[in-house]
Amino acid sequence: METKQCTAVDKCHYSISKAAALLGIATKNVYVVPSDKRGKMIPSALEELIKAAKSEGALPFMVNATAGTTVLGAFDPIEEIADICEKHDLWLHVDACWGGAALMSKKHKHLLKGIHRANSVAWNPHKMLMACLQCSALLVRDKTSILQRCHSAQASYLFQQDKFFDVSNDTGDKSIQCSRKPDAFKFWLMWKALGASELEQRVDRALTMARLLAQEIKKREGFPLLMAPDYVNVCLWYIPSSLRKLPDSPELWKNLPHCE
Repeated sequence: METKQCTAVDKCHYSISKAAALLGIATKNVYVVPSDKRGKMIPSALEELIKAAKSEGALPFMVNATAGTTVLGAFDPIEEIADICEKHDLWLHVDACWGGAALMSKKHKHLLKGIHRANSVAWNPHKMLMACLQCSALLVRDKTSILQRCHSAQASYLFQQDKFFDVSNDTGDKSIQCSRKPDAFKFWLMWKALGASELEQRVDRALTMARLLAQEIKKREGFPLLMAPDYVNVCLWYIPSSLRKLPDSPELWKNLPHCE
């Protein structure tokens, strides 16, 4: 049976809509950009939506690209998206929470080509790199103390300016959660203990195993792949034995669970 593809893949992480709700932007003001058959954002569709939003009187200000989607492991074409964002003066955020680990691998870092052009990047080393939960990073290209300007409350009893260390390194006044644990230190310790080569091997091994799994699945009857994996996500269908004799037709696929 041939590889089948899921058509309903116009989804980024649910946290985008959730953030819009919490910030008061409203979920109705989140525009969902269509994706191609492999789950990658279609740049031309993005630009059309930007123009449509402006024609409706809206003021687009941010585009969220995804590097490693939750289900398909898709990587949006960051370079092309960055071109559009620069053209329309939009902030480009890349959700690389899952796929960001590929940057540790010389062999696979091409998956995130263009990420250096992003204004901000989210990354979770506790996923692929197996840092202790939780370990999250928000990286910003802006060098004008934007995090302090957004979040600082300048509580004088806590964030004194006459400390014995460089107060610009005081992360407490840069975040919403003042007392959050210092994830950067946790990641630094792991990196120092293992070395960059070990972290690279973790990424390379995971992708190698994913490709091996995909090859083995192809040999099994009743388990057609959704698509060849780009990352470590291996997606497949299960065809019950009662349906395996049916020809590859709409009748067969309408009897199977569909991607939402």
